[in-house]
Amino acid sequence: MSGAALGLEIVFVFFLALFLLHRYGDFKKQHRLVIIATLLAWYLCFLIVFILPLDVSTTIYNRCKLAVNSSPAESNGSYVTLAPSKQKCYKPWSYIPNGIMPIFWRVVYWTSQFLTWILLPFMQSYARSGGFSITGKIKTALIENAIYYGTYLLIFGAFLIYVAVNPNFNLQWNQLQTIGIAAANTWGLFLLVLLLGYGLVEIPRSHWNGAKRGYLLMKTYFKAAKLMTEKADAEENLEDIMEEVRKVSESIKYNHPLRKCVDTILKKCPTEYQERMGRNMDDYEDFDERQNNYPSEKSLVKLHKQVIYSVQRHRRTQVQWQILLEQAFYLEDVAKNETSATRQFVHTFHSQEPENKIIQYFYTPTIEWYWECLLRPWFYRVLAVVLATFSVIVVWSECTFFSTKPVLSLFAVFIQLAEKTYNYIYIEMACFLTIFFLSICVYSTVFRIRVFNYYYLASHHQTDAYSLLFSGMLFCRLTPPLCLNFLGLTHMDATISHKNTQPTAYTSIMGSMRVLSFVADGFYIYYPMLVVILCIATYFSLGTRCLNLLGFQQFMGDSEMTSDLIDEGKELIRREKRKRQRQEEGENRRREWKERYGNRDDSTRNRVVHTDQKESSFSETSTNRPLSKYTRSNGRTERDRIELLQDAEPLDFNADSINEDPLESDSGR
Repeated sequence: MSGAALGLEIVFVFFLALFLLHRYGDFKKQHRLVIIATLLAWYLCFLIVFILPLDVSTTIYNRCKLAVNSSPAESNGSYVTLAPSKQKCYKPWSYIPNGIMPIFWRVVYWTSQFLTWILLPFMQSYARSGGFSITGKIKTALIENAIYYGTYLLIFGAFLIYVAVNPNFNLQWNQLQTIGIAAANTWGLFLLVLLLGYGLVEIPRSHWNGAKRGYLLMKTYFKAAKLMTEKADAEENLEDIMEEVRKVSESIKYNHPLRKCVDTILKKCPTEYQERMGRNMDDYEDFDERQNNYPSEKSLVKLHKQVIYSVQRHRRTQVQWQILLEQAFYLEDVAKNETSATRQFVHTFHSQEPENKIIQYFYTPTIEWYWECLLRPWFYRVLAVVLATFSVIVVWSECTFFSTKPVLSLFAVFIQLAEKTYNYIYIEMACFLTIFFLSICVYSTVFRIRVFNYYYLASHHQTDAYSLLFSGMLFCRLTPPLCLNFLGLTHMDATISHKNTQPTAYTSIMGSMRVLSFVADGFYIYYPMLVVILCIATYFSLGTRCLNLLGFQQFMGDSEMTSDLIDEGKELIRREKRKRQRQEEGENRRREWKERYGNRDDSTRNRVVHTDQKESSFSETSTNRPLSKYTRSNGRTERDRIELLQDAEPLDFNADSINEDPLESDSGR
């Protein structure tokens, strides 16, 4: 079992990262290099979180073994005796042999740093480029990243010159490596505290509000109003871009040197626009080289970039609108079924996707009613209380983890109590729950935040390549300082505990932070205390109020703008609901008509055709033609009558005059 736990977690984390990437990315349409790079970044970051508890338990066992095997004089020297000399050390079930973890952490850490600082920024520019060839995209990416890379090289070069000139500094390669790691972790810790302060409050509050059906429904109406505005803007933007593409396609003919570029742009357009442009295009006319109004290749590159962005945005808003409609209809169904006397959940619309027969067998309407109307609100409330308790413990430990005598960090107290009895299962579970909760608070914030249309992680395969790569960069920069912060909370970091004990394999590759004393003794210890201020600001929604004042509509219960958007969204959902009801009623009428009159019409048509054929065999050729024509016209008339009856649907003359009561609507019809 020495390496089985490590191997199982490596495989499990890979499939977890693959599942999440499949939910947000699109394997069929996005470039393979984008998928591979994002998957590698997510996989390495999740792997660090899952493997670190095994590193902690292995380190505790090694400390015990060294304390037992060392003499009293030696135990007061290089290592501190953690157990009596006669204490027997039990090997943990997940013990990892010596020499494996340092190599593993070194490969994982430096690969993630290469991704976040060099490869992923370059691939971002490459994926967003509108070039028509690989060489053109690489050239654009290098130009866009020249300032980015040049800034870091300038800072690093100035630092090296300062160290070389100053005789007081005698830095070696290991110390320079440690300074680089400290600089990267400092940048990551600065962003980590901001995201952690938001997640510690917002995650428990979102689960508590999830138990309020009225709150969720009002927020869904609010989202519908905002999404409709974004959807209309995306459609208008796409129409403008397609009009520009049409003009370019008509001006550049088939024998123009840039026609290949235009064809590449047309392939990125939606199918209906491609067909429309194909019908209106006349390729028989040669282009005139004397004309000077042809677009340049640079303008086509810009247009190609705009087409990719507008099509992706239009597709995303369309999918999100359908998902939001399903969510709104379901919440309205829950509100209606709460007062049901039969205690069976009734859906207004049937699911458009085929349901799993096994789930349908066990998850009956009665069980669904009890879960949605009774059990789920209480489950969310209990979960919110548990998460709020964890948040309070994290905030307290972040403010007191620097105190070693007495030990005030609750996570350090839990680990030290388990360390005395060498209960490795408890140690690993406590470490895993702690770092998993910290990761959820940080990573969920990364998935929630949205920077206009520049960065946005949208589920159901609607995230663009740029946002996927940007999320990989954030994960690789946030995970190392997150793990160091966790080791500091549990006092497994010698820099925090001030004990000359064996460090974990993860901290050993980071090097001694004593090279930069102001970072090790100052920034790493006191900056995390700002999480208290950020939690207070998040609790009172100060950021939301500031964005609302700046004109970015946010969901606030005491805002007049929020009430107006809720009313607008409610009307939009009602309109879409009536539209879907009319569609389902039309489909039901067509189905009933086919079942009732389909066979009769077929038999009548067959009798007419048989009679015509029999009469035509006794007539002359001159009289046969008009008879066959008359027969076809009769059949066409019959088919037209059936199609008109099948396509008949009620017209909504006045939306406000229609009553929502199904009984009254049936009597009206």
